[in-house]
Amino acid sequence: MSEWSTSAVGREHAFEYWRDLICDTFVQLSATPTRPGGFDGRLTHADLGGLELSTVHAGGQRVRRTPRLIARAGEQYLLASIQTGGHGRVEQDGRVAELGPGRMALYDSTRPYTLHFDDAFEQVVVQVPLTAILAETGLRDAARVTAVSLPADGPAGVVAQFFHGLSRMSPADPDGARALAQHGRGLLASVLSLSSGRAPSDQSLARERVHAFLRAHHADPALSADDVAAACAVSRRTLYRLFDGGVGRVLREIRVEHARVLLRAAPDRPLGSVAAACGFAGDRQLHRVFREATGLTPGEYRAGGTRSR
Repeated sequence: MSEWSTSAVGREHAFEYWRDLICDTFVQLSATPTRPGGFDGRLTHADLGGLELSTVHAGGQRVRRTPRLIARAGEQYLLASIQTGGHGRVEQDGRVAELGPGRMALYDSTRPYTLHFDDAFEQVVVQVPLTAILAETGLRDAARVTAVSLPADGPAGVVAQFFHGLSRMSPADPDGARALAQHGRGLLASVLSLSSGRAPSDQSLARERVHAFLRAHHADPALSADDVAAACAVSRRTLYRLFDGGVGRVLREIRVEHARVLLRAAPDRPLGSVAAACGFAGDRQLHRVFREATGLTPGEYRAGGTRSR
């Protein structure tokens, strides 16, 4: 988690500093303030692995992604702005999305767009690689759903609440946020699919149903593929097809992510207790699986190691 504020520079340089900051955090942009006088802005940013999450608290401004900037730096991202305070609008592909608290809009960095805020506002911004998110949805592009205001009382609102909660959690518990963020891109892909008029496929729904069951029951060391198949109303053959060889790898990943959280959150907790809470048969299995997954022993990770395979 990184945090920056215009309070770090003099008032006369505040907006220039802010312009550089948003370009470094998101994509290359031009920006101008919408009010004369002083400008204040604060931005926090976290790279959660395949998903970047930022919170923006700032004064009024007009931000543009122009063809010239796209040609200069062709970053390819899908971004989602979730309004948490104030009002704004997103313009892209000939549409305008009005944003109030709880509403969300998507936009694509490969085509020109404008963000406009008359006065002070707050947002959570989610940023994911465009190619990857399109591959998950089967869409060729996001042009049908950009700059569409997605309401707080629909499916997008549920996803917006997830990301808003994740943004509040990240500063205090970055490991826990990282563990939860692995599901965020799938949720955003669902919003993209639904907004385009394409419901998620039966296969996608089945995969998410299995994921949800594994997250809820991964602490059971006796959990088997037959148990998962029966609970999710699919055959073992379907499980192998959904997860490229079975659910064992997915189950290990979920258990390792849970162990990461516990190892950092409770430094004095015995390894046997961590193993039991995460569904490992004992601390020896935890040690072996954790090292295979991360390149570190549980003790090395707990001591602050970061290497990962």
